[in-house]
Amino acid sequence: MSTLTAPPAAGPTAPEDPTERIGDLRGAIDACDAEIIELVRRRLEISQEIGALRAASGGTRLSLSREQQVLARFRAELGPDGAALGMMLLRQGRGRL
Repeated sequence: MSTLTAPPAAGPTAPEDPTERIGDLRGAIDACDAEIIELVRRRLEISQEIGALRAASGGTRLSLSREQQVLARFRAELGPDGAALGMMLLRQGRGRL
């Protein structure tokens, strides 16, 4: 009498090679960085246009209340380092005070 036996149960799959996974993750970070750089460039262009429009209409180059709103949003979303990032972006757009 012949009995059929099931194939050996597959053991746990081998974990992914950490070096390969790190390379993949670094590639994802590089892609995020490229997007961030493009967004910062776009933001700078917009900010500079706003400054030019404000100056052309006789206004001040910047609005401190608006800057405070931007900083508050960055702080709320990202914490103290977020506020520092927000300040860096503001400086990029308007220059140092």
